[in-house]
Amino acid sequence: MAGPILVVEDEALVRIVAVETLEDFGFTVLEAARGDEALAQLSANPAIALLVTDVGLPGLDGRQLAEAARKLRPDLPVIFMTGYAPRSDATPAPDARTFTLGKPFTPDQLHRAVRAMIDA
Repeated sequence: MAGPILVVEDEALVRIVAVETLEDFGFTVLEAARGDEALAQLSANPAIALLVTDVGLPGLDGRQLAEAARKLRPDLPVIFMTGYAPRSDATPAPDARTFTLGKPFTPDQLHRAVRAMIDA
């Protein structure tokens, strides 16, 4: 099994649902409410296999977080969660290490996106 997944979401209820969903699918999950917390966890835990982050975080937003995270870990796959994308399954980005998942999403959509990124 892959290392833990780091979920970064400032809205507590959305974060709780995402974390519980992934744990229900058997993943080990770490969580953070802010980008700076997430970077500290990424620095401290090199086993993190995937970053799942909201785009609209206060302060360091999700895209800035991903950029900073990839300076630490260039091959780290990232799933962006956003309410500003069309509702659909995960959409691969050109680099194939990034997906965008429109909110709201179902547990199965989140699971498929995570599985695709971990298995890639």
